[in-house]
Amino acid sequence: MRRLPFDEAIASAALLLMTLIPLVEIALRPLHGMGIANAPMIVQHLGLVLAMAGAVLAERGNHLTSLGNSFASARNPAVRHAANLFAKGSAAVLCGMLAEASWQFVASEMDAGRELAYGLPVWTIQALMPAGFVLLGVKLGSRCASGLALRVVLGVVLTAAGYLFAQHFDGSTLPLAPFAIGLMLALLAGAPIFAVLGGLALALFWSEGQPLASVPLSHYQITVNPSLPALPLFTLAGLIFARSGAAVRLGALFTASFGGGAIGSSIAAALLCSFFTAFTGGSGVTILALGGLLLPLLKDAGLPEKRGISLVTSASALGVLLAPSVPLIMYAIIARVPINTMFLAGVVPALVMVFFLLTVGGYLRRDGIAQLERPKADFTAARKAAWAARWEILAPVVAIGSLASGLATPTESAALTAAYALLTQSIAHQELDGPLLRRCLADCAQVIGGVMLILGMALGLTNYLVDAGIPDAAVEWVQGALPNRFAFLVALNVFLFAAGALMEIYAAIVVLVPLLLPVAVSYGIDPVHFGVIFLAVMEMGFLCPPAGMNIFFASAMFGKPIREVAASVLPALAAIFLGALAISAVPWLATGLPGLLAGG
Repeated sequence: MRRLPFDEAIASAALLLMTLIPLVEIALRPLHGMGIANAPMIVQHLGLVLAMAGAVLAERGNHLTSLGNSFASARNPAVRHAANLFAKGSAAVLCGMLAEASWQFVASEMDAGRELAYGLPVWTIQALMPAGFVLLGVKLGSRCASGLALRVVLGVVLTAAGYLFAQHFDGSTLPLAPFAIGLMLALLAGAPIFAVLGGLALALFWSEGQPLASVPLSHYQITVNPSLPALPLFTLAGLIFARSGAAVRLGALFTASFGGGAIGSSIAAALLCSFFTAFTGGSGVTILALGGLLLPLLKDAGLPEKRGISLVTSASALGVLLAPSVPLIMYAIIARVPINTMFLAGVVPALVMVFFLLTVGGYLRRDGIAQLERPKADFTAARKAAWAARWEILAPVVAIGSLASGLATPTESAALTAAYALLTQSIAHQELDGPLLRRCLADCAQVIGGVMLILGMALGLTNYLVDAGIPDAAVEWVQGALPNRFAFLVALNVFLFAAGALMEIYAAIVVLVPLLLPVAVSYGIDPVHFGVIFLAVMEMGFLCPPAGMNIFFASAMFGKPIREVAASVLPALAAIFLGALAISAVPWLATGLPGLLAGG
């Protein structure tokens, strides 16, 4: 077995330790009344290790998120080449700036002398931030040339240029406009979103003459948030299920339960896609995991191919509201709402969204369906399929039950779920071997590394906006422009629809929630209800270019032009929007179940 690259080895080790330590804590508490010294802080800082190593790993795989339709995908080769040079070169310079700001933050922590555990200073883990940004800068800069020597020189020079610029002007006041124009061009050229967000945050702090270390401080705060380790652990569990035979077993269960006809297969596909997206944390992963299984099933049931592609693509966006989805947890963290409350709040709205998708989206209509003799719902077959898929069926019980019962913290619940997925798929089904586990760990590290960079930079931007009093100004302006709650809810849905098409969902949560939540509360909207509305509308963003990644994943998976896939999901967009309006109009759909169980 070949040796793991250093970034993959570090990220995988961090992820395994994040799974193991909470489980040891759960086991030791009843026996000794205490577990590992400072275990929560250790796990949280392992999150920082995972974020930086995962980001470097994501860059190596060219998986850092950028704007979908950029000049980097232009048809003209010259334009494409120039855009790539500018995007990667700009990103390398920006990484150098972020590395310098991060080092200033680490230097201040060295003076503080805080200890993590067992004599290990906190700054030794924090030092991974400047080191990670330097590595990212060198690797991004090296993509601007061919030939090893020139690649290395260019990567080092561009990163060093950014570092020295930030070092020289740190604490100075610089004009915002040139930065804003350059960053917009870099974004359109295809620069990674994290670099553009981080650059904008730096530019805003520069425009006020404030210390640049505020940006890496925000990145550190979000990566060591007490609830954040739940994100990679739930994602790991979802990837293990997606990479094993869980999809086939659950597909057989849903088909037997709803029948093999076009309508039954459509309902089964929508529910299965939603379930998988809730666990994988990314609807693109759902399309890749289930697309090859569900499209033939839908076509065999008589559904036209175009409608089948549309259903799989759009239904894969709906799991955002179901526990334990990553966006649901992220909203709870940013809005400071209990995670178990958001888990409960999303259940009924998720079913409402599936109902609207299937009915209003036209996936249950009979026109165009081939009249084929297909098996009907069979209770005996469903019972056998349920027994075969018993371990997958119990996964939500483990995830949600351990948290809702109070037996485990969010991190411990996520660790239990990851361990459950690993053990059931490796021992009970014997489908998870060493190479497949390595692939799951690497994929999880890449997803989380890329997401955490975006979140950290977005939080730096948000903190500037909050300090500048933007939320208060927004409350005053909106209340003057929109006279009542109904008008605000309609405007909110329209705005979030546009934001979802332009912003990556995690960046939208971190940037927009702190700005919009105070406005919503001023209209008497419960934060839980607002969160469900926010996520329900943002689901449409998965289906809208340029940020709608479902379109690109489906195009690659099914071998269809992007334009054809985008046109096929237009009915789904209308259905999801109407479903979001229904959830907005009836608060009980979101707040009823949490209130009912809390009252009980």
